Amino acid sequence: MKLQISCDFTDLEEAVKLAHEVAPYCDILEIGTILLYTHGLETVRRFRKEFPSKTILVDTKLIDRAQPSVELMARAGADWITVMAGTPKEVIHTICKEAAKHKLKVLLDLLDAASAAQMALEAKNLGAHALLFHQAYDADASLVFLDSWHMVKENASLPLFVSAHINRNNLEQIIGLNPYGMIIGHSIFASDDPAAEAQFYYGITSK
Repeated sequence: MKLQISCDFTDLEEAVKLAHEVAPYCDILEIGTILLYTHGLETVRRFRKEFPSKTILVDTKLIDRAQPSVELMARAGADWITVMAGTPKEVIHTICKEAAKHKLKVLLDLLDAASAAQMALEAKNLGAHALLFHQAYDADASLVFLDSWHMVKENASLPLFVSAHINRNNLEQIIGLNPYGMIIGHSIFASDDPAAEAQFYYGITSK
């Protein structure tokens, strides 16, 4: 199982500092949308410089403007970008084709899909490389979450990542879903020792 750590801050220096602490304990470093909004492409360039051998995913949440958006991310040093599944399929396909030209991979975020299960079925043919099951997770919504997850997983022919406010309290349940990867941010960086917390999750996902 892969561990992706999301860095979503407004201070670039703080983001870089904390990313250095947790980078040894993850497979993918994510530049969160807020960080990207705040500092733009400089964020991607900086992360590429600071972490030359680490896989860098930028949570771009693309819905349009394939050619310039993809080219900018590729030149800045991104390895992965995210695309929203609710955008028209022809647009998703265009973005994925453009990404392939620049050797970028596409994580398709199912959050706004009209039918997440249907999109999971079609995503590979559209050119995506992996799927993100991205839904708020709490005790009241747990049964809905699990039902939706299983419908998506049954239809998916691509690796499936889950992002659901994962923490130590719900970790066992998330692992039980057997995702390809987990995305964790807040519960790591809100701890007193982010490096130790990242190491804890990495130890579990690496088994």
